[in-house]
Amino acid sequence: MSSATVLARRVFRLGIVVLAVLALAACGRSTVVRSPAAAGSSASQARPGQSVVVQRGDTLYALARRNNVAVTDLARWNGLPPPYTIYPGQRLALGPADGKSGTAAVTPARPASGASTAPATGTVATAPAQRPAATPAAPASSGFSWRWPAQGVLLNTYVAGNNTRQGIDIGGSSGQSVVAAADGVVVYSGAGLVGYGELIIIKHSEQWLSAYGHNRARLVNEGQNVKAGQQVAEMGRTGAARDMLHFEIRYNGKPVDPLLYLPKR
Repeated sequence: MSSATVLARRVFRLGIVVLAVLALAACGRSTVVRSPAAAGSSASQARPGQSVVVQRGDTLYALARRNNVAVTDLARWNGLPPPYTIYPGQRLALGPADGKSGTAAVTPARPASGASTAPATGTVATAPAQRPAATPAAPASSGFSWRWPAQGVLLNTYVAGNNTRQGIDIGGSSGQSVVAAADGVVVYSGAGLVGYGELIIIKHSEQWLSAYGHNRARLVNEGQNVKAGQQVAEMGRTGAARDMLHFEIRYNGKPVDPLLYLPKR
């Protein structure tokens, strides 16, 4: 077979491959959706002691990419459970609080079934001492007074670790007044957070935020200063099954039990 014939066949095969690729490309574009786990697979460049403030429109993935850290690390450093909800004005740490790598400790593999677990030195293994039950930490002090954001019956209370119970629900009637729980500035007024309906977030200090969800109407704008007791919204049922206010208090971005801070009634 002549060299010219071999070259012609190679060119023909290459043409077939190119046509196939072009045909696949013409079938439509494919969209790659990166999950938080996949996005967090790269090594993080932790910066202990540094932080970033969430701005309107930010996502945890975007902040992680912008600061060259893994999403999963950023979520772990800030105690954010899935679906990694963040708020404008929230401050996120860019490294572990203890300044260490923040990587999870490796758990020793469990010995195979039937394998001896006695120490190789022949010494008698003793049971590890039981640690005393951890005492719940006292709630952080905000340094200012809180007031109830609405009148009504308490429908649901805060449950630590439950992503669906990160605040309290106060039942009432449509159009009922919703007021600021403390002095502050409105850092969010919109309906862009899934599950909260028409939502208002007020920043009271660098550490403290309060959130007011499921409103019928929002009466304040972002950047507006508000006083405790000032009406900020009308109660409604956007994103809810009945007329109610969903109210959260957050300390350093993490939800805390509002009943520990609101006056007893």
